[in-house]
Amino acid sequence: MLVLARKEGEGIRLGDEIVITVLSTHGGQVRLGIEAPTRITIHREEIYDMIAAANRQANPTPPPSTETPE
Repeated sequence: MLVLARKEGEGIRLGDEIVITVLSTHGGQVRLGIEAPTRITIHREEIYDMIAAANRQANPTPPPSTETPE
């Protein structure tokens, strides 16, 4: 994991298309602004985890076959 220190108004870039800017800090919270192309979906981690769990539940993968080829 890369850990960076940024002040309000400063940002970081992910590749050529994504910019994350620290908008403000207050207590234990940090407000971030994210500029990215519309084709890139952005979710808070807990929402992403809920979507992934719902997708796994809707389309579970079959268990691996225990048969051995003859």
